[in-house]
Amino acid sequence: MSWATSSPGMAVSKEPPNAHSEEENDGNKYPKPSSERKKIVVVGLGMVGIAFIEKLMKLDSKRREYDVVVIGEEAYLAYNRVGLTSFFQHRKVENLYLNPKEWYSNVPEGSLNYHLNTLVTEIKPEEKVVLTSNGDTVSYDILVLATGSDALLPKHTPGHDARGVFVYRTIEDLQELIAFAATVNGTTGAVVGGGLLGLEAAKAMMDLEEFKSVKLIERNRWVLSRQLDGDAGGMVVDLVRQLGLDVLLSKRVGKIQVDDNNSVKGVIFEDGEQMDCSCLMFAIGIRARDELARKAGIKCADRGGGIVIDNNLQTSHPDIYAIGECASWESQSFGLIAPGIEMADVLSFNLTQAKIHSPRTFKRPDLSTKLKLLGVEVASFGDFFADRDGPKNLPVRRHGKNEGIVNGDDKVKSMTNGPPPPPVKALTYKDPFQAVYKKYLFTLDGKYLLGGMMIGDTKDYVKLVPMVKNQKALDVPPAQFILGASKEGEDDGGDLDDTTQICSCHNVTKGDVANAVKNGSCKSIGEVKSCTKAGTGCGGCMPLVQSIFNSAMRDMGAEVLNHICPHFAYSRADLFNIIYVKKLKDFPAIMKEAGKDPDSLGCEVCKPTLGSILASLYNKHVVDKPLHGLQDTNDKYLGNIQRNGTFSVIPRVAGGEITADRLITIGTVAKKYGLYCKITGGQRIDMFGAKKQDLIDIWTELVNAGMESGHAYAKSLRTVKSCVGSTWCRFGIGDSVGMAIRLEERYKSIRGPHKFKGGVSGCGFNLFVGGNGGATPRHSEILAKDVPPDDVIPILDRYLMFYIRTADRLQRTARWVEQLPGGIKYLQKVILEDSLGICAELEKQMQELVGTFFCEWTEVINDPERRKAFEQFGNTDESMEPAIEQITERGQVRPTYWAKESATDDFKNTKWSSLTWQPIVTADKFPDLPSGSSHTVKRGDTQLAVFKIRGKYYASQQMCPHRRAFALADGLLGEIKPSEDCKESKLYVSCPMHKRNYQLNNEKGAAEPTAGSCSNDPAMSIATFEAEERDDGYVYLKLPPVQELDSVLGTSKWVVKKDESTDPFQSLDKKLGLKKGLRGTKIGSMSGPSRMVSVAAEKRIDW
Repeated sequence: MSWATSSPGMAVSKEPPNAHSEEENDGNKYPKPSSERKKIVVVGLGMVGIAFIEKLMKLDSKRREYDVVVIGEEAYLAYNRVGLTSFFQHRKVENLYLNPKEWYSNVPEGSLNYHLNTLVTEIKPEEKVVLTSNGDTVSYDILVLATGSDALLPKHTPGHDARGVFVYRTIEDLQELIAFAATVNGTTGAVVGGGLLGLEAAKAMMDLEEFKSVKLIERNRWVLSRQLDGDAGGMVVDLVRQLGLDVLLSKRVGKIQVDDNNSVKGVIFEDGEQMDCSCLMFAIGIRARDELARKAGIKCADRGGGIVIDNNLQTSHPDIYAIGECASWESQSFGLIAPGIEMADVLSFNLTQAKIHSPRTFKRPDLSTKLKLLGVEVASFGDFFADRDGPKNLPVRRHGKNEGIVNGDDKVKSMTNGPPPPPVKALTYKDPFQAVYKKYLFTLDGKYLLGGMMIGDTKDYVKLVPMVKNQKALDVPPAQFILGASKEGEDDGGDLDDTTQICSCHNVTKGDVANAVKNGSCKSIGEVKSCTKAGTGCGGCMPLVQSIFNSAMRDMGAEVLNHICPHFAYSRADLFNIIYVKKLKDFPAIMKEAGKDPDSLGCEVCKPTLGSILASLYNKHVVDKPLHGLQDTNDKYLGNIQRNGTFSVIPRVAGGEITADRLITIGTVAKKYGLYCKITGGQRIDMFGAKKQDLIDIWTELVNAGMESGHAYAKSLRTVKSCVGSTWCRFGIGDSVGMAIRLEERYKSIRGPHKFKGGVSGCGFNLFVGGNGGATPRHSEILAKDVPPDDVIPILDRYLMFYIRTADRLQRTARWVEQLPGGIKYLQKVILEDSLGICAELEKQMQELVGTFFCEWTEVINDPERRKAFEQFGNTDESMEPAIEQITERGQVRPTYWAKESATDDFKNTKWSSLTWQPIVTADKFPDLPSGSSHTVKRGDTQLAVFKIRGKYYASQQMCPHRRAFALADGLLGEIKPSEDCKESKLYVSCPMHKRNYQLNNEKGAAEPTAGSCSNDPAMSIATFEAEERDDGYVYLKLPPVQELDSVLGTSKWVVKKDESTDPFQSLDKKLGLKKGLRGTKIGSMSGPSRMVSVAAEKRIDW
């Protein structure tokens, strides 16, 4: 990496209110010129390092006293280490970034430079320089060490260096675990360490779905022993065991067993017991990274490590500071993010504001934590072990002595009789039925709350923490903390002070969020997260942040609505009921009855929502013309559209059970049409790369073999997975395959607000629901226990129909259950106790829907009219290959990665040499539909999109510039009016790839043409052309000469090439000695002398 060119700079967030409200009359001129600025070098681009930089640059934005250089050892920008577990869901590093890459590109010149993949090897304090592994010498005026910590690995344990031993600390650790786990599928994985990190690591292993079982090894008698007592920790153990994690307590690993290849095969515990496993992840703690400081002679702690700092965060050397996990303050290092953020606050303030304000000092941090571990809510706050260790800090009283002060006589007694009990009283509540545990610690007189811990029900956490911090005498008896009435409905934080901390990861108060809304800085929850950083750490505070945002918006008179879009003043649930009660069956009828404008075209939001509701009620074929224009591209073509404009094909494999003949058919079809194959997480086979014009032929072969659509493209039931259960398993006590097949057969094709899936275990039928959530996973909750097979269907009928009726648009069942008033308890009353008196109606409605089933593929195959929708071009039988180059990888072909850059040409304002009317396509291709109709046409090498809206034609290029995807004709058409009294609407097409919206018509009176502009990405535009239907039955487009058209819009010009992107695994493969992720495989002969043949990874055959 070139030191001079490794970063363009970094964007600075909005200056905080009143950051420089006082006059700065110190005789200096501001902002300072570059020659007078001091250089701050930050070593470490982690969560604390980036927090310090953000805060410093905000506070220094006016004075400009500093330029910053940050040196990061990892190859990535600052990312959310607290949220590492989510990486297993999306596998995208960018999703973990604390700030998007674009955020690092808009600062005053020289104010910040960042350098990745660069290790600082030495500090020379006397010369005020640091040396890097690249051979560079970087000078500094102020040095800030934010080097973090390393995960501990017990190097005294035999086998610690075996293949299959991991730690849980960085993105690279996770990537290596993912790659390894795929090679040991179906074996046992184990995590050593039952603390916060250990439970996170165990969840990560379980989320991989590669291991047959996951075990947690903990040396203590319960988990989370640093946050919880034995009762609370024991309850957590019971809860996580119910969720499938096998917890082994009071166990210490004495030796790691390895095979001849030095791969893990098991562990031997210190008590002599043995356990088989193929993978071992250590999460037994961290050690501060202080090696740089030690080498430079900077004072470090002998016990536990860490760079020794004072209350000002300064080390033993002037102008060198340490913050975060690498620092040791009063012989303590802190492994939580909150103390590091507080250090960043203090240091950034002192460097920028100490000239005009009193300097701040770092004080004992609040180690309160509230987390969701494996779906279990856990919190500890204040002095949570005061009853065990004695209180650290008793409240100071105005009169009388403090409780707990020991006089001389007491000291003598303690020497003979032992120490007195701590001056603390505990109030404990334990509910084993609801899995709730609370213990609150008070002073002996019950006047002050000292701390506590909670399991299961943690909603009072945010209110209790400030009570401890403020040491304010309580005005209610302690019992009310447990027995007080709970508040129904949304907790909007109305009873919290503005100073109450609601986000402990980034020290954000209620007032910070409310003020950001009220001063106009933030008008959406996304802007609140960006501006205040609330919710960007562990994410546990987001429900409260959302509630405070909603409350602040209401206080300003801004109504917080859940209307689905500007065309309807109703939520999805409202619309469902209107359509159901009034028996509305098409888009015009719904718009006339419930829409704001009865003649509106709708938009890309309401159309699919209405299409889904109609399918949930009547289940008519989505390809039929009245419904076709309402569907997103996936439903429109009965397959998921892929990056290169092709589609995936997934036949149904109910319960994961499939015959050999059908497997052979799938393989034959995939080979014939060049399809990429992958086993899905839902126990079926996905075939990628099917061209639109080949879909019907592919489906025909599959249907002739007895298969049907798997509805993988729809917001509907996807799969019901199963273990083999009693059909094969010698330990199985239920036929899970049989039940899974029956469930999938019953609910197949039923569409809902979002996709839903199921699973069946052959170990008894307890019904768990709400266990999904996409990017924010949520473990399921039990709806009913020990359900007989005959009762499973009626309960699920009620549950699914109630979800279909009441959920919001695109709301997964997880979020739906969370937002129900009373959550799972309310759902149990509705579904099991019929508290609303609707269960019979729910069952009847589901039965009617189940009875309408048909295979959507088969219906298209057998209908010539429906088949017409699957032509590539409306004006020719010619075909074109996808406009993304293919690469061969592991024996299969797939499209290369997206290009790094979008096509930012000003297509809208292209100056053509001449334009002439040309007949392009017959008008009978465009039915008059209320939702509009469209087709792709070919002219030379150029693909064009033609649209018909209310009898009028529009035309544009087919390519969306954002990802250079040729897909606009497959997008949904929309309409929006600039104002209520405006007669002219903006008509637009929404790209099906990433929802860029391009205007199709020009606005009257506009200073310049508006057709072709992108409303949600101003950097993008498209070329548009006039279009009209003539008496000869053709649609004519006003186009330039073919060669000129191709020179600007030709498909071959915009093909995404292989060399436009880089292989993200190139360095990893090189490091691990892999070829496209694979190793060479040795295959022995079946008879005769043993012969070993090395086979290239690319040629490998997996039997």
